[in-house]
Amino acid sequence: MATVELWSGVAVAMTSAEGAAQTITAITKANPAVVTTSGTLPANGSIVYLSVVGMHQVDERAFRVAGAAGSTFQLQGLDSTTYGTFISGSFTVQTLGVTLTSASDVSASGGESEQIDVSTIHDTNRQVMPGPTSAASYTFTCFWDPGDVGLAAMNVASDQRKQLVFQMSWPSGRRVLFAGYVSATLLPVGSGQQPVTTTVTVMMAGRPTQYVS
Repeated sequence: MATVELWSGVAVAMTSAEGAAQTITAITKANPAVVTTSGTLPANGSIVYLSVVGMHQVDERAFRVAGAAGSTFQLQGLDSTTYGTFISGSFTVQTLGVTLTSASDVSASGGESEQIDVSTIHDTNRQVMPGPTSAASYTFTCFWDPGDVGLAAMNVASDQRKQLVFQMSWPSGRRVLFAGYVSATLLPVGSGQQPVTTTVTVMMAGRPTQYVS
């Protein structure tokens, strides 16, 4: 039986600072993927955000660093064996120093594959194959508090149309990393005699990255 997680004790952290962009000179097609850089090597356990041409599967995604030595480091747990060929790119080290503490509910949308019809005149049933996936997003319902540090940071990112990296962490150690643009006007909503809430949405730029621990 699968291990069941609860929406309890979950920490939601986001970018509070971003390091200078460092040049990537190569990313291997391997398990795990190995990055070569001509810039400053990130520390093991740090979070990096990648901007890449060629190997589009890692573009605009966040990863945890492992095996850093010399001029190379691993994208922990990532199997890039079947990915595209790297052409150019860069990474930035992300400091996740701001926490969202007012979320009462979270939902996700998007991420489904389009269905491409590949039926021929010979088929008697429609034949379909998966196509591109739709844009995915997370929406958090939060108690409305303009003084909340996390909500304030998301509001600033929303105004600046700036991407942030987010990490959701469970007490078991499981984690989900994702990057995206934020929509957070902090408009207060709700019903009579109920808590005032506001919704904030993160529109993912790339795929999320998941870790068991």
